[in-house]
Parts: sequence; C-alpha cells; structure tokens
Amino acid sequence: MNGYSRECLQVFLEKQEQLFDEPVAETEEEAAEFLEECMAQVFPSLREARKYLDAAGMDVTGMTEEELLSQAEIFPLPDGSCLVVEG
Repeated sequence: MNGYSRECLQVFLEKQEQLFDEPVAETEEEAAEFLEECMAQVFPSLREARKYLDAAGMDVTGMTEEELLSQAEIFPLPDGSCLVVEG
C-alpha cells in the first residue's frame, strides 16, 4: 500500500492523535494517502530518524532515546523502525 507497511499504517491510525488534535484518517487507505501527502518517512532505526530530524533543523542534540521517542512526530514501529510524520 503506497510504500507503507500495513503495520506502519495501523500504528499511525492508532496513535495519530499524539500529533494531531483530531483524527486525520480512519482507514488504512486514508492513512497511506495522508502519509504520502505530508511526505512521512520510515527509518530503519531511531538512530537514522535522529540524523534526519537533526538535518531538518530539529534540536535533537543531547536528547536521550526516551526523550526522542516521546516526540509527537515519531511513531515507533514494532520492528524497531520509526515513522516520522512532520505535522
């Protein structure tokens, strides 16, 4: 589905309100379309997500892994990868 795994879409659907005040998608198809539109990316590890966020201008220097995972833009996936959605 549009390059996002079913697992990724399910995590986003379940946790989307950590980033948005109200749901932006109700189905996997809507979630995939939304993630494509906002150019959300999946990174193989939190370390790679950190590099991306740092390059994008987010001050992640000195953040612990727990602090980074608590950021609203980061959706950890069960396989250890991370979905980053910039709202």
